[in-house]
Amino acid sequence: MAKKFYKDKALIGLDISTTEIKVMSVDAEKWLVRGYGAVDVDAAKMKKVFEKGDPYLEQQLKVLFSEKIIGSIASEQLVVSLPTSKTYSRTFTVPKAAEKNLREAVELEAGQYIPIPLALLYVDYEVVERSKDSLTVIMSAVPQIMVDNVLAAIDSLGFTVNAIEPGINSIARLLRTTEEGDLPTLIVDIGPANTDIAVLDGSIRVTGGTTVGGNTFTLDIAKKLGVALENAHQLKVINGLNPGPRQKKITSAVEPSLQRITSETRRVIRYYNERISGDRKLEQLLIVGGGSNMPGIGEYFTNDLLMPSRVASPWQKLDFGALAEPTKQFRPRYITVAGLASLTQEEVWQ
Repeated sequence: MAKKFYKDKALIGLDISTTEIKVMSVDAEKWLVRGYGAVDVDAAKMKKVFEKGDPYLEQQLKVLFSEKIIGSIASEQLVVSLPTSKTYSRTFTVPKAAEKNLREAVELEAGQYIPIPLALLYVDYEVVERSKDSLTVIMSAVPQIMVDNVLAAIDSLGFTVNAIEPGINSIARLLRTTEEGDLPTLIVDIGPANTDIAVLDGSIRVTGGTTVGGNTFTLDIAKKLGVALENAHQLKVINGLNPGPRQKKITSAVEPSLQRITSETRRVIRYYNERISGDRKLEQLLIVGGGSNMPGIGEYFTNDLLMPSRVASPWQKLDFGALAEPTKQFRPRYITVAGLASLTQEEVWQ
């Protein structure tokens, strides 16, 4: 997590992805939602924001904060998550003797693993385990230009960024307190266009991903069944993979895309088992994100990966009070920003 500035005020979560921007304010002691909102964004324009800089992000943030808020956002202090697929995370082990030159060891690992020159990255790291002979280190890196462009857009609106982290870290924070996330857990975050996969074992240990998402499933169904996209979306969220007259056709439509996700999940499991786990065993798989709203998807993962899998439902922890809650269909999109909004100042500066 990259720490930026400090002010002793409540922190507001701001989740920026290639398809939508969400904001949420939570009273972390009571888990009471004070305000939230979302705005859909154009993926091609967001790519330009991240890679070159563009006023589009500033414009969309203005729309979000002036027109889309349910409740209230009463602080200018933000914590921000960026798309996991645009960041780089890696866990590795070094001899204990390397601790005095740990920054050099991290930079060496980054240079070998990340396909971007080190000079163009912001790199952060944390020691997460110590044994008699070695240290286990988690490294996160993100392109400087992306962070600088995002910060410039946020600063122009008068907000202050306290910390930046990959979206999957925000999700992990929420799952730790709501879904037995203290167990070694696989997280599969199915967004509209991408799926991010991670192992949560105390902290995020391994990440992976693939360019398959909830929109992919909709397109698969539309093509296979010869129906309009709107009808395909309804079939996905109402019928899904559950038993019924259309189960066979829908399953055969989305199975190639699901297999791309489970194939990448196996790769992440293999890396964790071979490089990190020691004697710890992955206990559960939690599915989150907008693409998790396909009935039967938990059972599909359970059967395909032979691991207990379910769609995470952390919403019993969050109290929306008098606010209108997001509909069941749209609730999964808020999981990342809810994890961000539950961050406290103390956690930022641990």
